[in-house]
Amino acid sequence: MVLKLYGTPMSTCTSRVLTCLHEKSLDFELVPVDLFAGEHKQPPFLAKNPFGQIPALEEDDLTLFESRAIASYVAEKFKGSGYDLIRHENLKEAASVKVWTEVESHRYNPAIAPIVFQFLVAPLQGNLPDQTIIDANLEKLGKVLDVYEAKLTSTKYLAGDFYSLADLHHLPYTYYLMKTPAASVVNERPHVKAWWEDISSRPAFKKVAEGMNFVKK
Repeated sequence: MVLKLYGTPMSTCTSRVLTCLHEKSLDFELVPVDLFAGEHKQPPFLAKNPFGQIPALEEDDLTLFESRAIASYVAEKFKGSGYDLIRHENLKEAASVKVWTEVESHRYNPAIAPIVFQFLVAPLQGNLPDQTIIDANLEKLGKVLDVYEAKLTSTKYLAGDFYSLADLHHLPYTYYLMKTPAASVVNERPHVKAWWEDISSRPAFKKVAEGMNFVKK
């Protein structure tokens, strides 16, 4: 059975999985889910993800949700295909990948997501960006990126001198952030900026980014 991914490239979570699939050079079918029409809240999709959040992945009799879990599954199951995102042959490097994927999930994402929401999603809902929320989270994000800046002085990528799932997970939200006035939080840190320019130029992500248009149709 062909892998089926339910979602839309506009979604940060869907684009995270799409990038992983492309890095692994896998064949898959993208099944569009219309967020603006509320298809992700309807019974057919809720049967795949009871929380009503995209994406969901189907393979034979297995259905997965939560983008990081899906990406991890894909990287592990298809470790012999495409690019090695988990460093499966090196225990220490694999452990470092896991550390930095946790950092992205628990430190980076909670700070960057509200900023992107205020700049790009709130206007689609007819609201002005809340500068108080933006400023508070820019302060949090800056502290996280200070740690990144220090780390990236000694290694090319977050987990080491190799690109991995830890870097990939940062791509979707950072891509949107760089389209906002808050892009300076990355640009003013030279090692973070160089890291971003490197990972965002990978063919797998450039292919996904073509569909990441944050506009209401």
